[in-house]
Amino acid sequence: MDRLDELHVFLAIFDAGSMAAAARKLRRSPPAVTRILGTLEQRLGARLFERSTRSLTPTEAGQRFALQARHVLAEYEAAVEAHSQAPLRGLLRIAAPVVFGRRHVTPLVTRFLARYPDISADLVLADRNADLIDEAIDVAVRIGPLPDSSLVARKVGEVRRLTVASPAYLKQRGTPGRPAELAQHDLILSTTIRPLPEWRFRHKGRDVAVRFTPRLQLNDVEAMLNTARAGFGIARVLSYQVADDIKKGRLVRLLGDYEPAPIPVHLVLPSARLMPARLRVFVDFAIAEFARMEVLG
Repeated sequence: MDRLDELHVFLAIFDAGSMAAAARKLRRSPPAVTRILGTLEQRLGARLFERSTRSLTPTEAGQRFALQARHVLAEYEAAVEAHSQAPLRGLLRIAAPVVFGRRHVTPLVTRFLARYPDISADLVLADRNADLIDEAIDVAVRIGPLPDSSLVARKVGEVRRLTVASPAYLKQRGTPGRPAELAQHDLILSTTIRPLPEWRFRHKGRDVAVRFTPRLQLNDVEAMLNTARAGFGIARVLSYQVADDIKKGRLVRLLGDYEPAPIPVHLVLPSARLMPARLRVFVDFAIAEFARMEVLG
């Protein structure tokens, strides 16, 4: 048994909180992971986890050993990288929201792969927050406030929630000057993230909520944008989704004095330590690329 592999398996269990999740992350069978942990505990003469039918809790010895194991593996990785002349290689699993992923993350990833031909990528686009441990995701793009967690987050920019309509619609129905005037208009609701028929605004430090009955509800962002461009009504969107439409005059930005606070965009990782070299290089590359994107300003 490779002793360093034992440490990798132990830390995967420690971070994931379950044998099954660690097995999925490591792409091994649960019995193999259980066997490795048992062998390690026997060698140490200490129980590293308290097990029950529903949970796996590190013991005090397990918590101390996790700190030591991370130190050992970090030192080993640093030593290998310092003396290695081999090109970067291996697989990266990357997650991102659908529209942002299509428009901005996919081109970023392909530029990265062109620079590093021995690296491959699995890009997962979904409008949900993937579980980085259970789904073996190396790094994810998250738009919105982050809940407290053990994940490592690096802010790469911010976007805004905008209210927009086409010039044709505004010519026919008029331009609202205050959120309350939206009640007189046809509103298009995206149910992708927030199905509640409510839009929130902010003016002079105070929050303003507008409840309404939508004329049309859609669970697809591109369909909503096409409907707004066609002049059907007023939509609520994220700034990166309509930056080109506004620039080219297909959509008009409304109620600018009432826009809520910017929404942060982060790269999140399961851990900042023990990152393989390919992931560390990708994160640095992505941060630099995001910094050049006008849509994240």
